[in-house]
Amino acid sequence: MKAIIPVAGIGSRMRPHTQTQPKSLIPVAGKPILGHIIDSLKKAGINEFVFIIGYLGDKVEQYVSQNHQDCKSSFVIQTLGKGIGHAIWLAREEISDDEPVLIVLGDTIFEADLQKVIREGKSSLGVKKVEDPRLFGVAELDDTGNISRMIEKPNIPRSNLALVGLYFIRETSVLKQCLEYNIENEIRTQNEFHLTDALQCMITKGVEIGTFTVDSWFDCGKKEVILQTNRNLLKVITDNGITQETKDKNIIIPPVYISAKAKVENSIIGPDVSIGDEAIITRSVIKNSIIGQHAEIRNAILENSLIGSDSTLVGAVHSLNIGDSAEINLGNN
Repeated sequence: MKAIIPVAGIGSRMRPHTQTQPKSLIPVAGKPILGHIIDSLKKAGINEFVFIIGYLGDKVEQYVSQNHQDCKSSFVIQTLGKGIGHAIWLAREEISDDEPVLIVLGDTIFEADLQKVIREGKSSLGVKKVEDPRLFGVAELDDTGNISRMIEKPNIPRSNLALVGLYFIRETSVLKQCLEYNIENEIRTQNEFHLTDALQCMITKGVEIGTFTVDSWFDCGKKEVILQTNRNLLKVITDNGITQETKDKNIIIPPVYISAKAKVENSIIGPDVSIGDEAIITRSVIKNSIIGQHAEIRNAILENSLIGSDSTLVGAVHSLNIGDSAEINLGNN
């Protein structure tokens, strides 16, 4: 079985970071978003991947080739942003009609028992209850628990089950037929060929599609969500019971991820900080932030920040001699 991962979007909500790298390669808790996705799929026994690439797609191809050489990967180019349905249609020659396929959106970090989903063998979509379904594709269920209807970003939702970007499809040939039909007949929603429209077509043709619940799900489309994802993943990978430690003239407050190739001096790091390869941090205080590889931070206080690769930030160093009852404001206010 193969997994199809669309990563062709331009990531407009994540600018300026996505002006120089694809959104799927933004680092979270020590590795790119795409790296977390691939590792989760590997644990489920999937080692064949089809990547739909577009904007800055060469960087995705380079990352996969360098870091996941144990996988069989192919790359399909989507030059126009016509939607996820169009992206999957472009990959139709990469999958056989009689083999199941797992589709995973390239900006979605998740925790789910995919082995169970695959073992049960029934077409099913990952869902999670959300407070505001109007922001997502939504699944409505019938009396048997199967999906009866899917709507993309409904104005008046009749369900709070959001589709989280995980799709296990057994009837691959029917999916191809529905994608083909929608594209040939210009069936669009919000001017795009949505995958949900093709899945609704499958249901109309009599295919039963169920649901499975994901344990956690992060749609990494905004800075705030990426930082939240970083916090949650750091708790999992660095849960060693340490609340604070001093190391090499630094104070480290877990959970943090600091690359072995990074250089940190005379700084307070954490909690909830990820620092990439070859980054240099000097005389700074950083918490709840992600620092990209080769970035340099000196004399700075950072919080709730996302610093891209190869960036440089230099703050100010003050030497003060303050008498009694003085009031000093070194800020901008």
